[in-house]
Amino acid sequence: MAASARAQVISLYRNMLKESQKFPSYNYRTYALRRVRDAFRDNRKVEDPKTVARLMEEGQQTLALIQRQVSIGKLYEAQKIVVE
Repeated sequence: MAASARAQVISLYRNMLKESQKFPSYNYRTYALRRVRDAFRDNRKVEDPKTVARLMEEGQQTLALIQRQVSIGKLYEAQKIVVE
């Protein structure tokens, strides 16, 4: 993988983790963090540029989805649970 592509993947990973931390609900927050980490861990061996590009596009769409869900979650906040 080229250095610029690697930097883009790392940037996307960090952005997804940062956005996932913003979920107001503990359950959604831990689920999103786990899913992001697992997805990147499962695909860390991918070297094919076309596959990397496809996965990056999916990641960008998922990041946009996380951002939308965080916004909606903040509009309809529930009571805090004991874990929080």
